[in-house]
Amino acid sequence: MTQTFEWVGLDHIQLAAPPGAEEEARRFFTGLLGMPEVPKPEKLRARGGAWFRCGAQLIHLGIEQGFIPAKKAHPAFVVQNIEALIAHLEKAGVPLRLDDEIPGLIRFFTEDPFGNRLEFMEAK
Repeated sequence: MTQTFEWVGLDHIQLAAPPGAEEEARRFFTGLLGMPEVPKPEKLRARGGAWFRCGAQLIHLGIEQGFIPAKKAHPAFVVQNIEALIAHLEKAGVPLRLDDEIPGLIRFFTEDPFGNRLEFMEAK
């Protein structure tokens, strides 16, 4: 097969949350993690949820009736100065699990306020 297209990257990842979770999401993603909120297009605002900027990508937090948190599927965020992030989250009382299973990476897992699994990593 001759491939005539090229992969450029990811625009966003979608996470889900229960109805009414927007303010708690803002406290976590913007207040705690420092990811600025991005205004949703007017036509999408009635659906609820919120969008946050993470480097060049976005996190789209969508509201889902009958929400069940993602325990296996997860985004992995690349961080500079991950040690400072670890200290910041520990000081805020956020539980996290350090993981050394991949050589050359410092990484840990935690959950958003809705139970979705999140991974954070930095190359050593």
